[in-house]
Amino acid sequence: MPAVPSFLIEPIWDQFQVLIPVPVDAHPLGCHRPRIDNRVVFDKLVQVLVLGAAYEKIADSSCSAATIRRRRDEWIIAGIFTRLEQIALDSYNKMIGLDLGDVAVDGCIVKAPCGGEAAGRSPVDRGKQGTKRSLLVDGHGIPLGTVVAGANRHDSPLLRSTLEKLNRFADLPEKITVHLDAGYDSRNTRELLDEFGCNGQIATKGKPAPLQATRRWPVERTNSWHNRGFRKLAICTEVRTVVIAAFIALANAIIIVRRLIRQGWTRYRWNGRPERRP
Repeated sequence: MPAVPSFLIEPIWDQFQVLIPVPVDAHPLGCHRPRIDNRVVFDKLVQVLVLGAAYEKIADSSCSAATIRRRRDEWIIAGIFTRLEQIALDSYNKMIGLDLGDVAVDGCIVKAPCGGEAAGRSPVDRGKQGTKRSLLVDGHGIPLGTVVAGANRHDSPLLRSTLEKLNRFADLPEKITVHLDAGYDSRNTRELLDEFGCNGQIATKGKPAPLQATRRWPVERTNSWHNRGFRKLAICTEVRTVVIAAFIALANAIIIVRRLIRQGWTRYRWNGRPERRP
């Protein structure tokens, strides 16, 4: 059974393969082994992301673990994962429409048993190594950008770099309302929102409010999509921040395309459209 349904992964691969640069054969004699097909490596990376298995467990006679890592790094250097995520966002915005008037930000701490550049002592896991994702979503939970840091970092100092992810969009509403939980309830946060020209809906410390009564629930749901749908993000075993960011970008692209197909199912008709609403 594939890690991701074919109706979802095929359009992502169609776009992904267009972004892959043509490899340059630098071998002086041209007698090295034949290059493994890009689709084989891409499918292996999707399996690593969804199943969270080690590269050695995913590797087989068709592709070695070293080839998966090497091709992954080539694609990271070429910026393919980031461009794929941006294309998915632009496509969703064009066909469905992003709700950028109401955005939400929240942090999510996950395990990082291998440590690494984006690991720190987790305050919720007995001081073990952990990684924090500061996630920005639109009003419907579409992931707009993610900042990775150690689990020991507070949510509030990551807010600036997280809100800067809005710069990837050319046309923004005149007024944007940012929905935050009580962890951001501070004077520094309000000054930062004023600097960005945004309104703030911030939960008050010491006054718990039902999550359903606020506009913060979409970011909580998207964090759940990350952790429940992509085992690699729930237990982060990568040690380099650029690799973590690449896997997050690929996961975001899958989430966005899945929501695009689901929302577009009742609006559009196309070849290969699923018989049932996904």
